Amino acid sequence: MRISEKNTPEQSGGLKQRVISALLYCSGEMQQLHSHMQDKPYLLQLVEWCLRGISRVILLNNPLSGAVILAALLLESPWQALLGTLGLLASTFTAIILGQDCEEVSSGLHGFNGMLVALLMGVFSSAGDWYWWLLLPACLGGAATTFLSSSLAPIVDHWDLPVSVFPFNTVIVLYLACTGTSNPYFPNYPAHPPRAPESTNQTQLHVPQLLQGVVLGVGQIFACGTLGPSLLILGAVFIFSPILAINALLGSVMSTMAGLSMSVQHRFLYSGLSGFNGALGCMVVGAFFIFSWRTLLLSVASALLSAYTDIALSNLLGAVGLPASSWAATLIGTLVLLLTGKNLKEHRIPTGKVTSPEMNLRSHKEWSATNDYTTTTDA
Repeated sequence: MRISEKNTPEQSGGLKQRVISALLYCSGEMQQLHSHMQDKPYLLQLVEWCLRGISRVILLNNPLSGAVILAALLLESPWQALLGTLGLLASTFTAIILGQDCEEVSSGLHGFNGMLVALLMGVFSSAGDWYWWLLLPACLGGAATTFLSSSLAPIVDHWDLPVSVFPFNTVIVLYLACTGTSNPYFPNYPAHPPRAPESTNQTQLHVPQLLQGVVLGVGQIFACGTLGPSLLILGAVFIFSPILAINALLGSVMSTMAGLSMSVQHRFLYSGLSGFNGALGCMVVGAFFIFSWRTLLLSVASALLSAYTDIALSNLLGAVGLPASSWAATLIGTLVLLLTGKNLKEHRIPTGKVTSPEMNLRSHKEWSATNDYTTTTDA
């Protein structure tokens, strides 16, 4: 007679523990995987570096998140994914040739600016998809970001600041200004100001499209303008840090509200173009400050300032056909990191020690508990 086996509480508990362990392994920076890859073939290590570089675009450091984002880019446009990957490889190899710090290269810090430059070259190109000549400026632009990053690093290190996307913003504006809209080899679409034309009556607002625009605001960080890829990118952020995913959505919401208050064109609201700078501005605070009610308010303020600055810069640069890209979030994020108020400064995390917000919060609580215990013992 066969006796059927039932799951015991110990077996169920063991399965639950394995699932939790697997989820924890995939979240945060996945340092165990990074250590495991040290003695693996160079090609496999390069893949991990590049995946981390993809995730660095949105303030993450997780190869699984990078893989999900790459899948989102492939779903959005295989051509865009190819350009982005090429720019990423060009900037990474340039960093290796220049002899940049090995730990910085392996963590993707010298890849994300090159990827962004190549992506935006493809977005603004009016030559259409699979215009193979565009691969040349994508490679050169990606390499140029590494030179700029290497030059800026000693300057910003003095104030404990990250290089951020200053190289990307600089290179893409210079490229678009050089080529213009009538270049016979690399023609581009002109950027348009977000302000509403005086002859247009924008009284009717479609709320479902507006809500969709909030999610698209996260996707537009990677120039993704459709819902599916944007949700995948938001999921990639959630894998690394649920707190940072909430910050991204919160920033996009605040930025969209700022756009409404300034009566920007509805297509900017619906497409997420009004939301991505606010999302980035909010995420900067979430990544570089320990989570608290003070830093939550600061993240909202950073999102609003980034949004209004983006509108102003877009109106100015759009008049000459140039995009403001992510200058607003970069400038406001840098100013926020330079704040000297005591109540905020004590929550600021040194640039070299930034991990996931959850890990930062856990480390801060452990340090506070140890410090309180030491103080009590001494007393």
